[in-house]
Amino acid sequence: MDARKGNIFEILNGNKQFIIPVYQRYYSWGEEQCKRLWDDIVNMQKNGKPGHFVGSIVNIAEQAMPTGVQKYMIIDGQQRMTTLTLLLIALRNYVLMHPDDNSINAKRIDGMLLKNEYESGIDQYKLLLTENDREILISLVENKPINSNVKSRILDNYMYFKDKVSEKILMLDEIWDSIGKLQIVNITLDRAIDDAQAIFESLNSTGKELSESDLIRNYVLMGLEPSEQTYVYEHLWRPMENLFIYDTQETVMDAFFRHYLTMKITRIPKQGRVYEEFKLYHLNCEFGTISELCHDLLDYAKYYTDIVFKRNDDVELRKLYGDIVDLRMEVSYPFLLKLHHDCCEKVISKDELKEILRLCISYVLRRGICDIPTNSMNKTFATFKNFIRQDDYLNSVKAHFILQDTYKEFPDDGKFGAAFVSRDIYNMRVRNYILTRLENYDNKAPIVIENYTIEHIMPQNRKLSTEWQRDLGDNWESIQKRYLHTIGNLTLTAYNSEMSDKSFIEKMNMEGGFKESALRLNKYILGLTEWNESHIQERARLLAEKAEKIWPYPSMNDHELAPYKIEEKVPQKYSLDTYDTNAFTKILFTALDKRIMNLSPAVKREYKKLYVAYKLDTNFVDIVFQKQRLRISINMKFSDIVDPEGICKDVTGLGRWGNGDVELFMEHNDELDTVMEIIEQSYNAQAE
Repeated sequence: MDARKGNIFEILNGNKQFIIPVYQRYYSWGEEQCKRLWDDIVNMQKNGKPGHFVGSIVNIAEQAMPTGVQKYMIIDGQQRMTTLTLLLIALRNYVLMHPDDNSINAKRIDGMLLKNEYESGIDQYKLLLTENDREILISLVENKPINSNVKSRILDNYMYFKDKVSEKILMLDEIWDSIGKLQIVNITLDRAIDDAQAIFESLNSTGKELSESDLIRNYVLMGLEPSEQTYVYEHLWRPMENLFIYDTQETVMDAFFRHYLTMKITRIPKQGRVYEEFKLYHLNCEFGTISELCHDLLDYAKYYTDIVFKRNDDVELRKLYGDIVDLRMEVSYPFLLKLHHDCCEKVISKDELKEILRLCISYVLRRGICDIPTNSMNKTFATFKNFIRQDDYLNSVKAHFILQDTYKEFPDDGKFGAAFVSRDIYNMRVRNYILTRLENYDNKAPIVIENYTIEHIMPQNRKLSTEWQRDLGDNWESIQKRYLHTIGNLTLTAYNSEMSDKSFIEKMNMEGGFKESALRLNKYILGLTEWNESHIQERARLLAEKAEKIWPYPSMNDHELAPYKIEEKVPQKYSLDTYDTNAFTKILFTALDKRIMNLSPAVKREYKKLYVAYKLDTNFVDIVFQKQRLRISINMKFSDIVDPEGICKDVTGLGRWGNGDVELFMEHNDELDTVMEIIEQSYNAQAE
């Protein structure tokens, strides 16, 4: 590692090119970071400061060439390096537009800091970014026009600096002088010695913090050979990123990885620990190569983005996705990913997929109406796939929903209907969704909710008019309090402000009033001459009946449900068939299992959910099946192991399935004796 303190002029000067590799995130700094840099420059100049430290640039030098451009791969620092380049372009362009101001030399900026003067083609540019960012930066360097429709932080930040330079808060030579005072530590790594991944992770502490998806991308791509890295990025990773909408890509991708992992491991990773959980999953997953893993990620990202962005050629599916998004059913996404994958694999039909989606929507909505706490639903959906029977898929889903009880229950029609007529719908977050679905159910000309507002038929004003008091009767105050925000008293109108606190007859007969309304929600109201408690109750009952059809309860007869009632009461048991094995790993396991069990009659073998455990008082060794080998966890401290063959790995502090700080692998039967020598040490430590 070579670390040198300098400035951007020293770093860029010379026949050099700095390349942002494909595993790096896009340029992500916004106006906030640009403003901070600009303020530092202004304050440094105004206060006569000799310098200001702005961070480091970490790179790996490519093999030196006797002639031509020396290339460096940037693993950290692209944000500040790109931002300073944009400032230099803005400074150069101002000089080109104002040739009378010759306090700095535009050609010097071009030839020393933006381009390699005597090179051609792509080698002529000092800084090469990734994908679309690359073309936009090159266009700025070349001073070419850029389409006004282009969305780019590169372009936004260039315009920010262009405006700042034009404001003349500092003179051009003062800006130039201050840029030169910005201190940067330039760290060049030795590819043969330095661990780029470890250094990269340790440097994720300044500037704009890397997102979970940034870290995962770096982890997946950084360790690949250049040719494989390019293939995986261009054919798998980049197409996956393109599924996400640019403006929200980072946050939505972070959420995707968390849901993907939850679906895979049936456990919800903690916020802020998704990257660590992904690394653990990768070490233990069923995929033999990064390429296979990325194929899987691409498939599931397609399912995920179809849902969250409501994409599908099937109109009915799009509507269901709309319901899922409107209800904010993020907790269900791990299970929904599983469903879509099984549909794609022809395990279930598209019609079965739609039916299960409707049940998931009903489950969430009915629980909300019945005011059942939502904090259990994430675990319910995370573990749902464990209860699916492949030979009776749809019924197993229905049965599991029906058999949920207490805080996990799926409210039946009786509970749901009673709650629906009495619930304060108006103050629910999903009130618009509920009213829209009630209106548009079986409606060939559905309304757009944005064109309407919610109307209380009986007004909210506590001082009701004499007409309203007469209609409601002597107990008008208690009736208003009890029914005001309930479904029986709520409707939609385009004339909310005109209706206001008018009497019922006035609301009925006014221009745009209930008599003229074509809304189905107002059908019951037509022809009435007054609005009172009995009418509110009757309308609520009718709407509740419709709600039970819109958000149905799972339909199963006693005969269909009976087998599942028995299964639900039996604790889940695991066996060798539980694991994802093949003929090869079974041969390895059979040989190793026999040797371990022969250590003593006191050895107990237990098939756990994720691994096979062998114990005396507690586990002394655990075995995890992988695609072409067995991963073995030894329940000892790494420092206590005698390992003359060097086959053990220290995994202290790293997450693993299994117990202990020691890990080794068995890939061939001829390794059996060597592996057993390690296992026996752990056995003897407990047996003594």
